[in-house]
Amino acid sequence: MPTPSPRQPQDLMQLLTRAERLAARRLQAVLDEDGCSLDAWRVLALLSDGQGHHMTAVAEAAFLPPATLTKLVDHLVDQNLVHRRVDPLDRRRILAHLTPRGQTYWRRLDREVRGRRPMLSEGDDELLRALLGRLVDTLDGASAENAL
Repeated sequence: MPTPSPRQPQDLMQLLTRAERLAARRLQAVLDEDGCSLDAWRVLALLSDGQGHHMTAVAEAAFLPPATLTKLVDHLVDQNLVHRRVDPLDRRRILAHLTPRGQTYWRRLDREVRGRRPMLSEGDDELLRALLGRLVDTLDGASAENAL
């Protein structure tokens, strides 16, 4: 009987990619019912904290290039879900916020997504979050070291 080969690095990449794509596909199926894209959902999720965020931070959180984010936010503004304000601390910067309509829309989307999200057991869910967080921190640290 052959012995199993040790996991190769590409195996981890395949698992991460497959998990991300399956999760995104499942999430998009829920969002499609409300006419929301995955990118818009990411933007709305960040803005749902009510703090207002600079467009640079929104682009980073949504994994979008600035030009693409600008088009998406323009669309969300046209739908009266998001509004922009000049940052009172730095008048050169713009802060994005949810409108009251955007807050209502976000709460409904969030309820639907949470209600239909497949869950691991509580312990496994927490473990996966912790492991992925450590992986992100490790990769961020390695990227910073390579940049030096």
